[in-house]
Amino acid sequence: MLADNQGTYLDADGQDALWRTLNEHGAVDFAHPAELPAPAVENIPPFAADFLLDTTRAAYPLVRNGILRRYPDIRFILSHTGGFVPYASQRMAVTIAGETGRSPLDVLDDFRTIYFDTALSAGPAALPTLLAFARPGHVLFGSDWPFAPVAAGQYFANGLDSGVDPGTKAAINRTNAEALFPRLACAPTPTPARPAPVRLRQAAQRVGARFFFKLVQPGTD
Repeated sequence: MLADNQGTYLDADGQDALWRTLNEHGAVDFAHPAELPAPAVENIPPFAADFLLDTTRAAYPLVRNGILRRYPDIRFILSHTGGFVPYASQRMAVTIAGETGRSPLDVLDDFRTIYFDTALSAGPAALPTLLAFARPGHVLFGSDWPFAPVAAGQYFANGLDSGVDPGTKAAINRTNAEALFPRLACAPTPTPARPAPVRLRQAAQRVGARFFFKLVQPGTD
């Protein structure tokens, strides 16, 4: 699902029939951002901040309005580490607690029931923050393909390769998804391709990174 559809977010009135059906089937709901329901700010590409804010805006009412609690058999996945959710979770929890009278710790626990993918987000600051916040088993690999160029996905996948220990990397790359989608555990593991020479691979990564940054920030050399 899109985080918002022309300004309508996932908590809008009239969606209960949808949530009931998804809950009955134990569905997995993947929420991906769209453009904010407002004009983009000049010189701030939506990729840089707006998409992350859109995802955060989708998560907030799911917790604020009790959708996660009323429909506990739906597993929600938020792309791009959930936008700003891991970083702003306590701030949002305090706000929701003040509005609803709930405990901030209970609100935080609701946010932590969400699953998060690593698409375009496995950087040296974002990844440790996500792992510190998310429940064990709730972080999944993401590349943002086909929305982002392959070079962009590879650039951030390299951050995952070098940023976590082998056990965590294996869990994010496969075993966490197998627990969420048990049928995947029965699928044969593909034979890994022969690794390219280190110097060639590193050169390709550098070229991909430069190409990616030229796409999202014109004028970057």
